[in-house]
Amino acid sequence: MSARDHILGAVRRSLGRDGPLPDSETRQLDARLANPVSHIKPALEEAAVRQFETKLTSAGASMVRVTRKAQVGEAVMDYLKANQLPAEVVTSADQDIADLSWPELLEVGQRSTGGDDLVSVTGAAIAIAEAGTVVLTSSPQHPTSLNFLPDHHLVVLPVSKIANHLEDAWALLREDSSQWPRTINLVSGPSKTADVEQTIQLGAHGPRRLHVIVYDQSD
Repeated sequence: MSARDHILGAVRRSLGRDGPLPDSETRQLDARLANPVSHIKPALEEAAVRQFETKLTSAGASMVRVTRKAQVGEAVMDYLKANQLPAEVVTSADQDIADLSWPELLEVGQRSTGGDDLVSVTGAAIAIAEAGTVVLTSSPQHPTSLNFLPDHHLVVLPVSKIANHLEDAWALLREDSSQWPRTINLVSGPSKTADVEQTIQLGAHGPRRLHVIVYDQSD
């Protein structure tokens, strides 16, 4: 018996269920999943994009907003220069990244990473204004390693992908995903911990810096 089977078996026994659910309960659960109940959502304090920036930066991340998608490449270069980083990035191949125009001086590798790259640039499935969170889904075009191994993670995001609430994000994922992703990561800032002597340390289990580039419209 695997550890998973052991744990789930213990849960079933605690609920008095030694076998599969009755068909009547299975149908009820399937109906609830197909038509989830909409619960009360708190009102946003600001417009969605502004609230997203407020919450994102309060968690230690940074954000810049540009007017057009064509300006994203220069915004990436500006970040590299400001942080005295080499003009080298590794990128995903998802929709918001694949057709970007890059500055001539920037070396771009579109691939996964084994941890030797300092800077990654990826898209995001959705962002959540309520919490300042980016939702990152895995796919052949967007390996999860790009989200966590480089020290600097830059996320490119159209303003149209900023949802108001967490529930809205899940609903959009269900609508847009023809195949549910293997991994979904919700990221609200750079990786940090205070486990050692209550001192904040960055990069504990992910990037030291999270920077989001939001553009208003495609070209």
